[in-house]
Amino acid sequence: MAEPPRQLPLDLPHEEALSRDDFLVGGSNRAAFELLERWPDWPSPVVVLAGPVGSGKTHLVKAFQDETGAAVKDAPNLREADVEALVAAPAAVVENAHLGIDDTALFHLLNAARQAGKTVLITSRTWPASWKITLPDLISRLRAATPVEILEPDDDLLRRVLVKLFADRQIAIDLSVVDYLVVRMERSLEVALRAVEAIDQEALAGRVKITKPLAGRVLENVHKGQ
Repeated sequence: MAEPPRQLPLDLPHEEALSRDDFLVGGSNRAAFELLERWPDWPSPVVVLAGPVGSGKTHLVKAFQDETGAAVKDAPNLREADVEALVAAPAAVVENAHLGIDDTALFHLLNAARQAGKTVLITSRTWPASWKITLPDLISRLRAATPVEILEPDDDLLRRVLVKLFADRQIAIDLSVVDYLVVRMERSLEVALRAVEAIDQEALAGRVKITKPLAGRVLENVHKGQ
């Protein structure tokens, strides 16, 4: 029998839920979540949040921004001219410090925030020692910052994330498919997001149900495409 013709799946918009209530807490991210929940009662005015790609830093920052009204700036784009606006907000967030950052601009931001009694959250995939900072005073300030780490998700958190991502696409996924994916996929929320998107597109194109064989084939291609 001939295979049914594949159809071109419509790229219908769907919104990934990134609110605080949608953030799934597990052992790998609990410390970071609880610290941001305590804002502004932090151990120090500056917090450095480190975690691998796909660990949920972006979601956590988005939830923090929604809850606090924080101003967010990507580290490679941070300039001294941005400091005033960042400090004027209830809190300042500098994302992706591992991609490079202007030492002088960050130093002025930390100084201005301290003088204004404000807090600064810096996110990165790595710790400050690897940022190639050269200003001694800035190095000292970063050493005094509170470090908090997000680890790779464990099986339980990854399982709940997959169910959530399918639900975001209005798919009631069979839990046996979720369990099949959990034991075979990389421990990354980014990979989970790409896998769910690709599985949904494949099922729509073939007009078939999402099964373990289909999910396995798609996941293999997702891993190859990294």
